[in-house]
Amino acid sequence: MFVSEGTILHADLDAFYASVEQRDDPSLRGRPVIVGGGVVLAASYEAKAAGVRTAMGGHAARRLCPEAIVVEPRMSAYTRASRAVFEVFRQTTPMVEGLSIDEAFLDVSGLRRIAGPPSEIAAGLRRAVRDQVGLPITVGVARTKFLAKVASAVAKPDGLLVVPTDKELQFLHPLPVERLWGVGQVTAAKLRDRRIFTVGQLAGLGEATLVSLLGQGAGRHLDALAHNRDPRAVQTGKRRGSMGAQRALGRGPRTPAALDGMLAGLVDRVARRMRGAGRTGRTVVLRLRFTDFTRATRSHTLARATSHTQTILDATRRLLAGALPMIEERGITLIGISVGNLDDHYLQLPLPFVEQDGVALDAALDAVRDRFGSAAITRGVLVGHNPGLEMPMLPD
Repeated sequence: MFVSEGTILHADLDAFYASVEQRDDPSLRGRPVIVGGGVVLAASYEAKAAGVRTAMGGHAARRLCPEAIVVEPRMSAYTRASRAVFEVFRQTTPMVEGLSIDEAFLDVSGLRRIAGPPSEIAAGLRRAVRDQVGLPITVGVARTKFLAKVASAVAKPDGLLVVPTDKELQFLHPLPVERLWGVGQVTAAKLRDRRIFTVGQLAGLGEATLVSLLGQGAGRHLDALAHNRDPRAVQTGKRRGSMGAQRALGRGPRTPAALDGMLAGLVDRVARRMRGAGRTGRTVVLRLRFTDFTRATRSHTLARATSHTQTILDATRRLLAGALPMIEERGITLIGISVGNLDDHYLQLPLPFVEQDGVALDAALDAVRDRFGSAAITRGVLVGHNPGLEMPMLPD
């Protein structure tokens, strides 16, 4: 019997960092593994079964799973594994849109004659990743990017789920509303207050009711997703809209001076990446997570696009100063910054045409770090302190 299948695949590696550790050390296979001691960067599914979750404090994780094996992260190993997996993606189809180092959308339309239906292509992709890279991967297949991503989440771990085009809402509507992009804790609580627990119940409200309840943007967005309306195509060669970095802090107290030093290190890292990619940006964003797991975001838009370290640092320091009362009251477990509204390296110089202070210094520091490594030179405030991990990322 012919089954109509969508042509978009969402491929997502399972517990990526932990899977790489289990691949490279056979003694870890089948055992609970936690990557990262102070803060959990990743947990194997054996550890997740005991309640361990990413971003959880290390002490809390070990209380939940005392038999877990804690390993130090190896970012270079994860980067190599990611590159190998993306090579398999590109061998499958040239239409690959990377989302992060461990997941991507693939468009396999037009490949039926040479490679078979999408379900067979997806099964072959999973075999190739397992055989060539030694890692488990889950794939969702659907007509839209949204539904393909939902399908892969439902199929985890190490699964394959195809959503036939004539059974999309039959699959989607029984799922909890949290499966919809954009439904976080606050929105979910509002919906629960209205006795809305499933996607189908949300779809039944209608757009007008959702807009009145959640606002125009969120209401229209969720109504569209609840009916699987997602016109986005898989895009290749798309450049980032923002660049950022963050650092998990654990649950201990942090002084304003310590936070300022961490912020400076993150800004150094992001500004260097921007200059290396030939990008400038205008919107500076500070992201915070508190000890009660709530989050806050603060942003500022600069008058001109820049990749100048000091300009970005000054803006983030002002944002941090404004957030200090919240941090003192609620504690902090994560600090991050990003620069958005990125464009190609174009700087509109104000009159008179005077070079911005520090541009030459940025160039000199970049040259030293490019030649001798990121740790070759650092700020005085960071000497003797752990600069934090630099997470692997897709190329810009």
